[in-house]
Amino acid sequence: MALVIDSSLTLAWIYLDELTPTTPQLSQSINDTGAWVPSTWRLEIANSLYFSVRRSSIDRAFRDRAIQDLSRLAISVDAATGEFAWSTTVALSDRFGLTMYDACYLELAQRRELPLATLDKDLRNAAKALDIPVLGV
Repeated sequence: MALVIDSSLTLAWIYLDELTPTTPQLSQSINDTGAWVPSTWRLEIANSLYFSVRRSSIDRAFRDRAIQDLSRLAISVDAATGEFAWSTTVALSDRFGLTMYDACYLELAQRRELPLATLDKDLRNAAKALDIPVLGV
């Protein structure tokens, strides 16, 4: 079964100090069954990598390899993310005190009826409150 992955999980594959025991398994699962992300996902990942380069935590070559590695994964980008931004997503953001960026992962998992893979505690709690299966820790 496919799943929704968020940026916290994705970045754990890049910044190895954030790995958990299950994150490598989820990478394999994505290759087997695929994953979905909201349309903001690439920007979130690129923004994190940009700031890591800017802080000299990583270099541009590392960033480019990470992007190349991520582009090989069986990840589908949800084109409808923006359609729900001012309705369902903002309601989820209000209800659970999430950023809109985090709420869009929750909205996508709920709409597609898929498990959510995240390392974010608040997002995990919100998903559990909605009976969305949670993976990642």
